Amino acid sequence: MIEKTARELAGTPCLELDEPYPPKQEICCSRMFGKRLKDLPSIKEAVATYMMRASEKLRAQHSLCKKIRVSTRTVMFNPEAAKYANGVVVDLPYPTDDVRLLTKAAVDALDWVFRPGFNYSKAEVLLLNLFQKGKYTDDLFAAAQPGEASKVMAVLDEINGRWGRRPLRAASVPLNPDWGMRREMMSQSYTTRLNELLTVSCK
Repeated sequence: MIEKTARELAGTPCLELDEPYPPKQEICCSRMFGKRLKDLPSIKEAVATYMMRASEKLRAQHSLCKKIRVSTRTVMFNPEAAKYANGVVVDLPYPTDDVRLLTKAAVDALDWVFRPGFNYSKAEVLLLNLFQKGKYTDDLFAAAQPGEASKVMAVLDEINGRWGRRPLRAASVPLNPDWGMRREMMSQSYTTRLNELLTVSCK
């Protein structure tokens, strides 16, 4: 440590290069609902929202996904409440990062998972069998993601990245869902929002 300090004082840089993080092998997006849900349409909205977030992470690391897992469950810690948990794995027709295909597969999978009569508290989407673009071998006779889909996703990410808060989204993703996470006790953003700056009174 002393030798390193002495070299830096003499003008010799001794910073170690940070190795880039390897791409994730699985990508998960999971949230508790702000309230218990009993109807399938609301859970489908939540899963579509989670899939949009997961697909953004997928494209950010330049990966494609071949399988997804969709699951939902009730509260498991209330001894008086009926308990249920289930999930299903869906094999996609080809490796993709297209949020439209991913969302449709996830939402359709809920028809196999959902059971009426339960109060659901959580849903999860998991992206599996991830491939880096250009680093997997295509089957000559298998379907592949159309080039137009990649262009549409690039435009989607560019617009959402520029304007923030996802101004472009799938029609199944609500803007202000009533099942969203509770934020009454969330700390204020004192350093990032003007309307939440601390006010100091001087007398």
